[in-house]
Amino acid sequence: MEIKSSTKYFAEMVGTFSLVLFGCGAAVVAGVNASGPAGLGLLGISFAFGLSVVAMAYAIGGITGCHINPAITVAMLTAGKIKANEALGYIIAQFIGATIAAGVLYLLQSGHPDWALGEYALGSNGWGEGYGGGYNLTSAFLAEAIFTFLFLFVIFGTTSKWGNGTMAGLAIGITLVLIHMVCIPITGTSVNPARSFGPALFAGGKALQQLWLFIVAPIVGGVAAAIVWRALEKK
Repeated sequence: MEIKSSTKYFAEMVGTFSLVLFGCGAAVVAGVNASGPAGLGLLGISFAFGLSVVAMAYAIGGITGCHINPAITVAMLTAGKIKANEALGYIIAQFIGATIAAGVLYLLQSGHPDWALGEYALGSNGWGEGYGGGYNLTSAFLAEAIFTFLFLFVIFGTTSKWGNGTMAGLAIGITLVLIHMVCIPITGTSVNPARSFGPALFAGGKALQQLWLFIVAPIVGGVAAAIVWRALEKK
């Protein structure tokens, strides 16, 4: 039975909503200071993002393949695994889901008596002085592009004819945990334009000014992975 496009788009919206709500929610609850995450900690935030992907992979994987990330959708389009019109619908749904999740986080945090919408609020991504470890633009771009490449390489590999499809969701989620463990001090870890867009839209300021990197770099990494994987499949 063919799944309706509207069902797929709704699933992608809910999946991306869940990723941002769980992942950025963990970061917001933990709190971030000049030296990095506190409270829940870097490891806890890393697992929040990774496990949310695992959960959604098994919840909506059979409906959409569980992209919940525009970089993944663009990579799949590059690899010829999704049609352009459907890819556009996925991406719009992902941005909507991420924005709604950021709005929910805003409402939740606004109920705290000591909370104020500061720089890089709601788990926003960024780089440079005043963010995480203070890494520069070059480090931030390289980290986002390279780790998105590795993320997509794992996705292509585990979902291919050579991979173990039943374990794909777990492998992909664990990979995202590992990526966060390295990248949080550099950029807060995006590897997902929608995940960055939602929080930045509400945070404004530097988070919104620096958003371009978290759209461009993950897409560059994802497209590169698709090109490499297509070359491997032909051998």
